[in-house]
Amino acid sequence: MTPQSRRRFLQMAGAASVAPLGCAPRKAAPPNILYIIVDDLGFDLGCYGGTQIQTPNLDRLAAEGMRFTEAYSGCSVCAPARSTLMTGTHMGHTPVRRNSGGVSLTGNFTTVASLLSANGYRCGGFGKWGLGDLDTPGVPEKQGFERFFGYYHQVHAHYFYPEYLIDTGRKAGLPENRGAYGPEGPKAPQQPFPGKNPLTGETLTFSHYRIVEEMKNFVRDSRGGPFFCYAPWTPPHGRFEIPESDPAWDLYKDKPWSMQARIYAAYATMVDRHAGEVLDLLKELDLDDNTAVFFSSDNGAADQYPGELDSAGVFRGQKTTMYEGGLRLPFLARWPGRIAPGSQSDLPIYFPDFLPTAAAIAGIEPEVPQAIDGISILPELTGAEKLLRERPMYWEWNQGHFAPYEVHMQAHRNGKWKIVRHGAANPWELYDLSEDPSEKNDLAAAHPDIVARMDAWVARNRVDPPEQVEPEKPDGQRWR
Repeated sequence: MTPQSRRRFLQMAGAASVAPLGCAPRKAAPPNILYIIVDDLGFDLGCYGGTQIQTPNLDRLAAEGMRFTEAYSGCSVCAPARSTLMTGTHMGHTPVRRNSGGVSLTGNFTTVASLLSANGYRCGGFGKWGLGDLDTPGVPEKQGFERFFGYYHQVHAHYFYPEYLIDTGRKAGLPENRGAYGPEGPKAPQQPFPGKNPLTGETLTFSHYRIVEEMKNFVRDSRGGPFFCYAPWTPPHGRFEIPESDPAWDLYKDKPWSMQARIYAAYATMVDRHAGEVLDLLKELDLDDNTAVFFSSDNGAADQYPGELDSAGVFRGQKTTMYEGGLRLPFLARWPGRIAPGSQSDLPIYFPDFLPTAAAIAGIEPEVPQAIDGISILPELTGAEKLLRERPMYWEWNQGHFAPYEVHMQAHRNGKWKIVRHGAANPWELYDLSEDPSEKNDLAAAHPDIVARMDAWVARNRVDPPEQVEPEKPDGQRWR
């Protein structure tokens, strides 16, 4: 059997193996995989009990698929979280662990895209990469992506009216945005943005609109064969400068909240609208039944907005912390005919699980690297098997964006127990998440045996990272 025919066999076998129960296996085209991951979104979706922000399309996605109640990021900040997602490795093994913005993927790590592209998938990414600036080994075109449109360095992605975006290693100019922030450049306070360039009068390009359109074009162009579409959209992170003409802003502009809370809410409704457009496009192209769609945030909410939105829900902490509010996130999955509509799972999952899950969907599980930390959750998604709830998960972070790497925060969960500490030399805190999801009661003193056992697991299951190098940049600029 040739490599090409073997790949085809595995893909067809994978598609047949997840046929609905009671149905004979059927031949089908290899499934498409589409993952929308937004930046810093909390538990504001209606399907997670949110009442202040309108998210009808994502609520529909949940109603048509599965909602996870114990889903986690791979880290509580952007770049390391994306590293765990792409490589299937947790924060004790993943290559990018500093969050300065341009640290590059290095070493012999297989990414989701490199695995899928080697097996017949067309891979495209649209949004914020964050795993290597221009001309570094970590750029997406060297990691399995045929096309990536958006931002490479994540600090560049803070700005929604840049002078250029990156299109697969080349700068795609947006000359109409030159001078968009005025002669003095970006400054606070951030607020809704006018549609015209203050210096030239030209119509400005809001980067997220352009990114979504390029993504939809990729889906249209890829409908003839299997594709992986990765959409790490920037909102609601970055500068709070939504276009004042966006219909989502009209819904919240008069709310009695802070400006930041109002724009955050508008961003959330805006990305909900765009997610709905993508779902509608799949139906229009007759790809709906053969596309596994995932949606999540990249980490916990950047702000809890207490008294306004309560984006962290009942959880302690927010982005940058190792508590549930920094790590736990909304996660939805839909695959008509394979995932039961309106289903819910309390399986603890996190970003390292995506690589083996994507491989299982594609029918190429034998090609998953052995040295990863994630598991395939496909049996849980399809209802074929209820997976073990007691499984080890690990997180760490160095807290400082630019300081030399040093572990400042760590967390480890296994089953109902979770340990957290701030500083590698400090004692662990212990929480029983089944009784105390808000992490109010530290039980470390009462259960030293559990703490010791979990501490030993951490010591065995992490290594120091490779050097976290921020590449050289032009004078006066934080990205290339």
